[in-house]
Amino acid sequence: MKRGLVASLVVTVFVCPAARGVDMPKITEVVLVQRTQELYDAVGPGDEAPWKKFVAEDAMFFDEKGRAMDKAALMEDLQPLPAGYSGTIRVVHPKSLFAANVAILSYDCDEVETVFGRELHARYHSTDTWLYRNQAWQIVASQTLRYYEDPAVGAVAEAMLNDYVGAYELAPGNVITVTRQGSELYAQRNPGKQYQLLPESPDLFFRVGVEGRRLFHRDAAGRVDMMVDRRNNEDLLWKKIR
Repeated sequence: MKRGLVASLVVTVFVCPAARGVDMPKITEVVLVQRTQELYDAVGPGDEAPWKKFVAEDAMFFDEKGRAMDKAALMEDLQPLPAGYSGTIRVVHPKSLFAANVAILSYDCDEVETVFGRELHARYHSTDTWLYRNQAWQIVASQTLRYYEDPAVGAVAEAMLNDYVGAYELAPGNVITVTRQGSELYAQRNPGKQYQLLPESPDLFFRVGVEGRRLFHRDAAGRVDMMVDRRNNEDLLWKKIR
C-alpha cells in the first residue's frame, strides 16, 4: 500500500506540470493581463526580472517609435527613469484570442508620466502573442502603436483670418476653398464635406482627429500665396488662385 502511494507521488511530481508549479498549456485572459501589468509595473524602476521571465529569447518587439528589437535590445532599453521622473502604465480594455498553445492579448496602455512635477499623458495600443513551449507561456511577438492626439488649440488674431480665405488648387479640378464664419475657418474640397481648421499658431492649422497640418505660406510681401498640406513631413502644395 505504502509503495503504491509513493509510486503515485513520483508520477504526480515528475509528470504533472501543475504539481511542479509550472504553467499548464491553458491560460486565461485574466492571467495574461496580470502578467502584462507586472511587466509595465517594472518599467519605471527598470526591473528586468519579469521581462526576462515572460519574454522569449527569440522574441520580436516593435515599439511605437518604429524600432524593431530582439530580447537583448529590449533588455538594454529597459532602464530606470532618471531623477525627477516618475510614472505608471495601466493596462486597460483587453481583448484576447486563444488557439492551441497560442494566446493573443490586445490592449490599451494608459501612461501617466510626471516630469519635475508636470504631469503628462499618453495612450498606446499593444498586441502581444504568447506561445506555450518548454512548459512556459512567453511573449514571442509584440507590437505597439501610439494613439494620435490633437494638439492644443492656439490663438490667431481675427485680423489675420481673412488672409487665409480663398481658393487653393493642387491640380486642375482639385480645389480646396477656405471660408470664414465669424472667428472660425472652414475648408471644403470641391463639393466634399466641410471641415473646420483649428489654429495651432499663426499660419498653422489642424483638423480634429487627423494627423498632419495645414500651413499657410506667405510670399516676400507677406501675402498668403499657398496652403501646404503637410503629412508626416511630406508636403502637398496648394497654390492660391483667388
